[in-house]
Amino acid sequence: MTPKTSVYLIRHGEVDGAGIPRYNGHADVPLSDCGIDQYHKIKDRLANRGISACYTSDLSRCAVGAEIISSRLSLTPVRERNLRELDIGIWEGKTWAELQSEYPLEWKARLADITNYRVPHGESLRDLSDRIMPVIKGIVSRHQDEKVLVVAHGGTNRVILLDAVNAPLTSLFNIEQDYCCLNIIDYYADGKTVVKLLNG
Repeated sequence: MTPKTSVYLIRHGEVDGAGIPRYNGHADVPLSDCGIDQYHKIKDRLANRGISACYTSDLSRCAVGAEIISSRLSLTPVRERNLRELDIGIWEGKTWAELQSEYPLEWKARLADITNYRVPHGESLRDLSDRIMPVIKGIVSRHQDEKVLVVAHGGTNRVILLDAVNAPLTSLFNIEQDYCCLNIIDYYADGKTVVKLLNG
């Protein structure tokens, strides 16, 4: 059988203010009580999977959860800055309604070219992919024939999943990532990649 690395990819738990659509980006938004509870529930789901390592975005909404889960798995999470969410620049912290009101032309321009549009002082999706994918490839190469947990963000996860199925970045919003959802991706040594679970 071809060796593989199984990546258990989860989105962080619910954050404060989750009911209103906004771009948090690199802002260190705290988890809500519900978000903390979600991590405690998923740690039991992952307890007997044989996971041997954990990597996490260094933002607290991921890192706190990685600590909760890793305590159940007897692991020490590795914090990786390059697993952060898209840097949304001057739009950080603003709601979608505020952005459509304050930056109507820029909002439309981003929707027209979701892959390459860069908010001032931020990143494009292409930039995000170029930042994230070397991290994932490094994890896969270091942990051949192992199961690895990665705790990241909605945008980050979508980019990883699109790469796994060889889909374009323009399909970003064709994938849902609920708070604390679980995705499982098998990376085979022969180069094949299979998504076994999506938004679980």
